[in-house]
Amino acid sequence: MRKYPRNMIATLSLLALLPAAAFARDHPLQKMPAITTEPGQNDRLFNLPLNGGETVRVLSTAPDRPRGIIVMLPGGAGDVGLEENGDIRHGDNFVVRTRGLWNRRGFAVLIPDTIDRANLRGHRSSPTYARVMAQLIALAHQQGPEPVFLLGTSQGSIAAVNGAAHAPARSIAGVVLTESVSVMGGSRETVFSADPQAIRTPVLVVANRDDRCNVAPPQAAQRIADAMTGSRDVHVLMVAGGTTRSKKACGSLTPHGYYGIEDRVVDAISQWLDAHS
Repeated sequence: MRKYPRNMIATLSLLALLPAAAFARDHPLQKMPAITTEPGQNDRLFNLPLNGGETVRVLSTAPDRPRGIIVMLPGGAGDVGLEENGDIRHGDNFVVRTRGLWNRRGFAVLIPDTIDRANLRGHRSSPTYARVMAQLIALAHQQGPEPVFLLGTSQGSIAAVNGAAHAPARSIAGVVLTESVSVMGGSRETVFSADPQAIRTPVLVVANRDDRCNVAPPQAAQRIADAMTGSRDVHVLMVAGGTTRSKKACGSLTPHGYYGIEDRVVDAISQWLDAHS
């Protein structure tokens, strides 16, 4: 667990419908010294006020010279457990534990927590969460001029589809869906619930042939891709491998979470991101 001094928590006021350039001009962001956790890697915490009056905490991890910014959407309940002192209570999720790998390949990442440790299951495909996604995209644009991507894993792929489907024009360069929930389960929503046909940006669908999660079968990858009828650039990437340490097949430390093959998967996705930057 990494520690952050309390004075490193910045409060940002972002409006989802306000263009990034206008916001940066009229509402300059508070400057913070970087926290160096690895050579060339800088971590920060932000408290992002939402238009509804609530606040979501966001972890920003960036290399010195990023060439792209990825908004990462965790799976499960979405509760990362970002504490005010910098502790991360739930750091096993694929998008959380691999943030250093993305940095080493030149990408900055933004990882949002849930509001007051709420459970996001059943809410990621909602219009309300689409507005949250718009504000996260606006936050990403405040970090720099680099292209912005969305990347969701498992249940988080629902949020990524929702965000991409309703993102302002030209605000994102593409969306990556990994081990996406495509079979209706306890959350009562899937990627098909989040208007995939409305996505206009490039899409990469990643599936692990060895994933045994019952709500994210790898054989559904092409069906997910076929649902993106509004995009002219949709690609399916099949991977294989991984080991199991979690008790459940949909756990983070299994092939469903690319446990043991993280480097290979991050490298393959990074090549796609580079091609669409």
